[in-house]
Amino acid sequence: MAGPQKVPKRFAVIAYAGMPGGQSEVETVANFLLEHGAEAVAWGTFQDSELIHRVHSGEFDVLIALGGDGTMLRAGSLAAPIGLPLLGINLGHFGFLTEIRQGEWRQMLPRLLAGDYRLEERMMLRAEHMRGDRSLGAWNVINEVVVCRGQFVRPIQIEVHVDGYLLTRYVADGLLASTPTGSTAYALAAGGPILPPELRNILIIPVAPHLSMNRAMVLSEGSGVKMTVHTSHEAVMSVDGHLPIPLLESDEVLVTVNDLSVHFVRFQDPGYFYRNITMYMEQSPLTGSR
Repeated sequence: MAGPQKVPKRFAVIAYAGMPGGQSEVETVANFLLEHGAEAVAWGTFQDSELIHRVHSGEFDVLIALGGDGTMLRAGSLAAPIGLPLLGINLGHFGFLTEIRQGEWRQMLPRLLAGDYRLEERMMLRAEHMRGDRSLGAWNVINEVVVCRGQFVRPIQIEVHVDGYLLTRYVADGLLASTPTGSTAYALAAGGPILPPELRNILIIPVAPHLSMNRAMVLSEGSGVKMTVHTSHEAVMSVDGHLPIPLLESDEVLVTVNDLSVHFVRFQDPGYFYRNITMYMEQSPLTGSR
């Protein structure tokens, strides 16, 4: 059950600019909040640099994101560094990370305004791209980081060390390191286990392994993972489905648990996770949904 929390007064409402009807719905939600007692509400899209700056500056108590899971991942990356609670309203297809179904937000937002909600903390990862001794970038990861082949339909070799010890060498289309949140995303499609969101583990899952270890592995949150790429053709890495980043021979991707967490606003009891995963599985085209 949800319980008493800090009563939020200042809200940022955001949507993906390409979401059909998203911008008009954002304004409708913002006006509803103002009419029901919010002190301040700002709204816009991820392309609104002024809104993004105001969020970064810590001006708001809650970030409300309208869209699907892609929108939630982008909003989570915005909210997590400043510890800002995130509430999702589903305008997308599945919306597994969202809390409120499309068309139900008028019934649920008064509970947020009254402080009748709970915060669900979810672990994040940190991924760093290394070339020799040089860091080429680091990313905060909510779902997964993937190291995989590029446009050539040939597997790559990925050497994996855990805490400095050689685990194995995969020959595969790719390898992903996932959070429990990501266990219901790409990791699930790759045959990995489903982990409840409150766990703090790192999943390692090969994608289409060839004559290699073909089982997912669950590591403790304190583990450090190093993925070293060996390939004569194109390889890439991608974080949470973002644009691919080219990898060269012997490039390394280092994965550890992040100091940051993402905090989702929840109105449902913790059992929602099991109800939702059953519902979404039953709705999948592969199971004959209707």
